[in-house]
Amino acid sequence: MTESLTLRRPDDWHLHLRDGAMLRAVLPETTRHFARAIIMPNLVPPVVTAAEARAYRDRILAVLPEGAEFTPLMTLYLTEATDPEDLAEAHAAGLVTAVKLYPAGATTNSAQGVRDFDKVRPVLERMAEIGCPLCVHGEVVDSDIDIFDREAVFIDRVLDPIRRATPGLRVVMEHITTAEGVDYVRANETDLGATITTHHLIINRNHILVGGIKPHYYCLPVAKREAHRLALRAAATSGDARFFLGTDSAPHTDAMKETACGCAGCFTATNTMALLAHVFEEDGALDRLEGFVSLNGPAFYGLPVNDATLTLRKGEAAVFPGRIDTADGPVTVFDPGFPVHWHVDP
Repeated sequence: MTESLTLRRPDDWHLHLRDGAMLRAVLPETTRHFARAIIMPNLVPPVVTAAEARAYRDRILAVLPEGAEFTPLMTLYLTEATDPEDLAEAHAAGLVTAVKLYPAGATTNSAQGVRDFDKVRPVLERMAEIGCPLCVHGEVVDSDIDIFDREAVFIDRVLDPIRRATPGLRVVMEHITTAEGVDYVRANETDLGATITTHHLIINRNHILVGGIKPHYYCLPVAKREAHRLALRAAATSGDARFFLGTDSAPHTDAMKETACGCAGCFTATNTMALLAHVFEEDGALDRLEGFVSLNGPAFYGLPVNDATLTLRKGEAAVFPGRIDTADGPVTVFDPGFPVHWHVDP
């Protein structure tokens, strides 16, 4: 029986840090375990230019915990007015690692996202030329499409046509939640990867709705049927290098979650590594955890793996903090609903 596991230090390929007081409070929860993270640009207002990305990066670096070794990998928020040359210059300078596509209205702070995909074709073509990845929130927002079908419809109506029309465009399907998402990645061997969150490996839609509404399990894309969760588990633990960790850790204060129109997002930065060790051990795949959290993402983005290591040990049931205090209010930490016996060494 495995009692300890040492991995190359992991990265998080999809992370929300917010700004201001929230940023200062939640950043240490990520830097404790992760060396790098793709930083989401859906602030208010969003990060749409190179100058805004530089300013946001500087605000993150200014509040790094003392002694932390962490690199924020910045992204631009794609709009129908995005300047292809501003993007290209920022990417060439190493300032911007990727561009984020939000269909308008799909999730938190996505109102300025894309409505007419034809209007962003020049940007996508420039990205294909320079090798800048497109990170996709893969859901349609049509009112006649059931929320549980949004991802599958997006693949057929939007993603596949974009990729066919833009050869060489590197795409990350972020936070996939369906068997259809898994199947689409497996059917395309080049220029396509997918992130999977910690919480989508653990919860299905019953966790949100059975026995009363559980706002701290509500996220977008919303968790789906159990069959989809199992498909995600199989993909994450398979060793397939096209799948890698993106926590989509998304802090909202309890007041914003526990309200009549609660915000979407699960905050998992604090306990992700212990939860993933539990999941991978359950599925007999502890030997593949390093690939999922430390190797596959850098390979897709063309970055070196981290030299430092992180060690997990198995022991008594872990006790995670219930909340992270911020000046804006408390943020509830994701509760898996079962005992977890893995711990990250200090």
